[in-house]
Amino acid sequence: MNRSRRAFLPAVVVLLLCVFPGYAQEPLRLNPGNAVDMAIRNNLNLEMARINLDMQRRRSDLVWNEFLPTVGVTGTLARGNRATTTQPGMIVAPLGATTIPVEHPLFGSGVVFPNPDIFLREIPSVTLPQWNVMGALNAELVFSFALLEGIRVVRNEYAEGLLSFDRARLQMEQGVRKMYNNILLLQANLALLEESYLNARRQADMAEASFNAGLAPRLTWLQAQVAVENTRPAVRDLENTLGNVLGNFALILGLPHDTPLELEPVSFDVSVIPWDVAEMISRAAAGKPDILELQAGIITLQSQRQALRLQLYTPFLRFGWTLSSMFDPQTDPFGENWFDRDHWEAGGNFSITLGMNFNGLFPFTREGQQIRNMNSALQIQNIRLAQTIRETELEIFTMINTLERIRANVEVQRATVYLAEESFRLTEEAFRAGLQEFQAVQNAALALDQARLRVLTEQFTYLNYLIDLEYSLGIPFGTISGDGNM
Repeated sequence: MNRSRRAFLPAVVVLLLCVFPGYAQEPLRLNPGNAVDMAIRNNLNLEMARINLDMQRRRSDLVWNEFLPTVGVTGTLARGNRATTTQPGMIVAPLGATTIPVEHPLFGSGVVFPNPDIFLREIPSVTLPQWNVMGALNAELVFSFALLEGIRVVRNEYAEGLLSFDRARLQMEQGVRKMYNNILLLQANLALLEESYLNARRQADMAEASFNAGLAPRLTWLQAQVAVENTRPAVRDLENTLGNVLGNFALILGLPHDTPLELEPVSFDVSVIPWDVAEMISRAAAGKPDILELQAGIITLQSQRQALRLQLYTPFLRFGWTLSSMFDPQTDPFGENWFDRDHWEAGGNFSITLGMNFNGLFPFTREGQQIRNMNSALQIQNIRLAQTIRETELEIFTMINTLERIRANVEVQRATVYLAEESFRLTEEAFRAGLQEFQAVQNAALALDQARLRVLTEQFTYLNYLIDLEYSLGIPFGTISGDGNM
């Protein structure tokens, strides 16, 4: 029984290792939509942008806190470097306020003048404590017209942050969709190359059969074998390239690099689309994410300049309130009870201050240069916006011309593929009948492969240009590249 168990357990372990990894390596099926969702959800750069946007949103929601006063509490325990001693002297005190024996040169000690209204009292010198305790409660509120414009600045910055995040998300989606199409192109190219390898293998078998039948020389058979061996490294190289691209794509989606992926095919409808160049240029100038972000940045910069002007050229009003309390300076704070109110002297004040900074009135000061620098920055942003609009116009015009050229090329190449297929079929039949040399078969096969690859490349290029056009127009992806309708 023990021997049978020992023989059975390794077999079970081997079976589990062979079966369960197969389930663990089940390919993840993707389409362009869920691939984009995964990339946006797992991209770290977008996550940082999302956190930054949350910070701007909280600041915009709580921008009213600029009008909350600044409140603070201070407590001070101070010790003088030198002890302070008061000078002796005399004070005037009312009669009966206290009983102090008075030494009189004629009447002796303890004698009081009859019915005086006041009498003099001697104050001896006193050494004050070196330690002292003070506390204060302060509240301050500064109002200026720049605060009102500052609220607008914060909200404009949040609106600009929304556009920046949206642009980053759209650029991520654009890149993922184009990379998805490039992977499909590589897979289609690999399939064509594998088909070419199988054709070369079949032709080598035909050449070997012809050689054995005495219908072809040995050189033809050797040439066919060389063609097979030359195709095999190209297949391996393309498989390696495809594996690297799939690994990078998995990392972009937030997956391990060795995750097996299965990409759903996409449609290749290279049909005629009624382009309106003027309308598309106008739509791109008003809806491209890059242009929208630049326009929002200019609005924010204008608001910041206005806030700076109000800060420099308008007065401010400061409201202050202070409640202070100081321990009796003639009482030792370490020898008396701090909670006895008689030892504390209350104070404080309420103040209203009106002021203005005159440095901004002079252009050579630091404040005056800030306004000039802000004006220069606005000019630069306006120039950049104008450049971007012009580049977008040229970009739209170039893309539409390129799309028309690709569409015309695809129509021609499809006819070329049909002719190449017929030529390859007839050449192969002639070679089998001994009417053509093997070199002619190779040339026909190469022409067919090139025609098929050219059609595939043009189709994927057309689709990627449509994706770029959708981004430039500021419309959802798939509006044109999905069904070809605006």
